[in-house]
Amino acid sequence: MGTKLDGLIKSEKDVTQIVLSSFEDTSDPRLKEIMASLVTHLHAFLLETRPTEKEFEASLRWIASLGHNTNSANNEVVLAADVLGASTLIDIMNNDGGKGETMSALLGPFYRGGAPDCEAGDDIARSAQAGDPLFFSGRVMDLDGTPIAGASVDVWQASPVGFYENQDATQDDFNLRGKFTSDAEGHYSFRSVKPSGYPVPTDGPVGDLLRAQERRPFRPAHVHFIVSAPGHKTLITQVFSDSHKALVEDVVFGAKEAIIGDFISHTGPDPDYPGIEGEFYSCKFDFKLVEGTPTFPIPPISGKVED
Repeated sequence: MGTKLDGLIKSEKDVTQIVLSSFEDTSDPRLKEIMASLVTHLHAFLLETRPTEKEFEASLRWIASLGHNTNSANNEVVLAADVLGASTLIDIMNNDGGKGETMSALLGPFYRGGAPDCEAGDDIARSAQAGDPLFFSGRVMDLDGTPIAGASVDVWQASPVGFYENQDATQDDFNLRGKFTSDAEGHYSFRSVKPSGYPVPTDGPVGDLLRAQERRPFRPAHVHFIVSAPGHKTLITQVFSDSHKALVEDVVFGAKEAIIGDFISHTGPDPDYPGIEGEFYSCKFDFKLVEGTPTFPIPPISGKVED
């Protein structure tokens, strides 16, 4: 009974080092580095905050519920990473805009992929809906301003009432989604409706967390883009249009000054925008891509809610 058994846990001070020692045979050096850092910081967090067993059990249920509430039309895991600022931090760490390229922004949890190919000037508003018409155009260029022909401009946005079409069974499939190709001068253009701000989904565990923190769940108005071309790093970004207050209070911390668009109000008829009566908007926004290897995100969702 008096024999000392090395390697067994005797107090809370022993736990971290013994867990770390179990990683010694990990052959993948990056995996070993990441897991060692994760355990070190996780254990330090637990020692600092000292959760009760009840609190720990509740946190595990919350994490499990993220998976239970993720399906083909909603990705609660991505949403959680967004509202905790992890997604924005990863984004800025990997895409700081330091070479003069267009600033990036979050992919978000509602990118489906597979949007229909469209011709220049096509309208991506496929469903009848309220909202002012929007003419959106610009160019895709290298850092020195040289136009990039044949660039892919993948676009998606929420409806004027704040729902992406995968959330809303009343909208046509792929409403407010489309993929365009830049012409020989790098130009792209499309029609849509002016975006509006909206709350992120609050009917799952992320909503429970936001209510517990007494946080507003709103995102400012924006249009999403994935801009890609051979020989260039893929740009994932958003172009914003909203008040300063809404931008600052973005629940996912995604708004950046460099990607605020100039949404100009017009009253038709206007010879530069034929076929429009009443109020409408235009926005011109150029994208600058940096050289690199194009990569493409795995869509967080794949389908729509059912009726």
